[in-house]
Amino acid sequence: MENVELLENVRALLAEAFSLPKEEIPPDLAFGGVKQWDSMGHMGVMLLLEERFGVPIDAEVIAALTSVPAICEYLSKTGDKA
Repeated sequence: MENVELLENVRALLAEAFSLPKEEIPPDLAFGGVKQWDSMGHMGVMLLLEERFGVPIDAEVIAALTSVPAICEYLSKTGDKA
């Protein structure tokens, strides 16, 4: 998967998780950047990432995936199932 496609898929997933239009999810969005990305919202995102991309997400990974770039980097290294 190309990086641009991965970025768009991650943005779409976050938009879905936060019930926002994808246009409101900038490529550099980080935890707390929208009110929906709080601790509860973060867990929802992690569950969706596991489900959609088939990647393992443990406590250490949850703590590290706090921005769109970090999520994209993790997915590109771990697997790129969409």
